[in-house]
Amino acid sequence: MTEHIQHEDQTFSNIDYSEKKLINSEFINCVFSSCNFSKSDLSNNDFLDCKFKSCNFSLTILQHTGLKNIKFTGSRLLGIDFSVCNSFLFTVSFQDCQLDYSSFFQRKMKSTQFVDCSLKQVDFGEVDLSGSVFHNCDLEDAVFNRSNLEKTDFRTVRNFQIDPEQNKMKQAIFSVVNLAGLLGKYNLRVE
Repeated sequence: MTEHIQHEDQTFSNIDYSEKKLINSEFINCVFSSCNFSKSDLSNNDFLDCKFKSCNFSLTILQHTGLKNIKFTGSRLLGIDFSVCNSFLFTVSFQDCQLDYSSFFQRKMKSTQFVDCSLKQVDFGEVDLSGSVFHNCDLEDAVFNRSNLEKTDFRTVRNFQIDPEQNKMKQAIFSVVNLAGLLGKYNLRVE
């Protein structure tokens, strides 16, 4: 059996962990700066109160990974399946990140912050995003299906298509200039 390794209050900079497997580790209040985790396997590890700055997580495997109060800034998270993460205390926020082709299917993500992010073709199917904020985000071809979008702020998003009949949307917030994204299925021209 592999020994459990705990890292607390540490900073990791410029580490290339691409295509490697991290085993039996827990990171508490750590900062990761300019690290490369592309195609790595972080399954069954825990991250609590950590910050990832300018990191690359393209195609990283997160099976049963704990992400508790995690902040991603300026990071690339392409093709990540967040739906397989440990659901217990799952809490993330994203600023200036690329999350294209990722999936949050069936995640509970109340009050999540997405700021200045690219979310192209992201799967938000059956996700609880109530009270979340999408500030200045590109939602081109993102999927919202049977999602809870109540009180979610979409005022500054662009390129979105959301079917109000397929999602819970009570008190969701939109700008007058982007209301066309709610009418896409009706094939209307809004000018």
